[in-house]
Amino acid sequence: MIHLGEYNTLTIIRETEPGLFLSDEDDNEVLLPNRYVPNEFKIWDKLEVFIYLDNQERLVAVTDKPYIQRDEFALLRCNETTKHGAFLDWGMVKELFCPFKEQAYDMIKGGWYLVYCYLDEETNRLVASSKTNQFLDNKDLTVAEYDEVDLIASHKSDIGWNVIINKIHSGLIYTDNIFQDISVGDKLKGIVKKIRPGNKIDIILGQVGYRNIEPNAEIIMGYLQDNNGFLNLTDKSKPEVIKDVLQMSKKSFKKAVGTLYKQKLIEIKEDGIHLVN
Repeated sequence: MIHLGEYNTLTIIRETEPGLFLSDEDDNEVLLPNRYVPNEFKIWDKLEVFIYLDNQERLVAVTDKPYIQRDEFALLRCNETTKHGAFLDWGMVKELFCPFKEQAYDMIKGGWYLVYCYLDEETNRLVASSKTNQFLDNKDLTVAEYDEVDLIASHKSDIGWNVIINKIHSGLIYTDNIFQDISVGDKLKGIVKKIRPGNKIDIILGQVGYRNIEPNAEIIMGYLQDNNGFLNLTDKSKPEVIKDVLQMSKKSFKKAVGTLYKQKLIEIKEDGIHLVN
């Protein structure tokens, strides 16, 4: 099957006057116009091409690299507006259309907008929407606390920045946790700090490391670094001993140790905890 709005690896099956015809494994065909034909090729060679509809609404293969694909988010520039909607530059000859009904607020020529590209089932055309929240879902989370995640800055609010998490979920970085300039569309790395009731996700910026995870993990790492990489405690240690050495509960200790172990920062042996070199 040839997938509209995505990269496809197809086979050259014949050369014609308008260009090369490519085919998938199910014998579906699409034209690669002459302007995209490589200088050297052989019949039965495979090509990676992007598939979309040309100005005559015909399925066409191109070697141009779009700024956005189907079911993705990207920051795009508005090239033109009409009474029907806006036309966005997505790196292709034919611009990407964003209907008025899919604009979070009226787009203007020259403006930049974070949009989602999807296939309109009624028209079978690729269109854009700046109402990005409708394409995010926090009902069934695929992330957990302390996971490292990919972020796209969505929009600013009174309390921080709303972000798109792993192209699936919505989250929030509170202003108090922001120490850099952020603009709409920025791609960032972050960590799930907390999951609140209603599956609301709090994010902090940065990549995984014990200083970004939790205070108790930092305490344990600090102790290991100050004591030749060894801590004479295990999950069998008595709560009062753990409290005396680290000033934390046994429950907090086990959680922090589990986090550090998951990040491969420590080894757990019978005699205690060892720092990984």
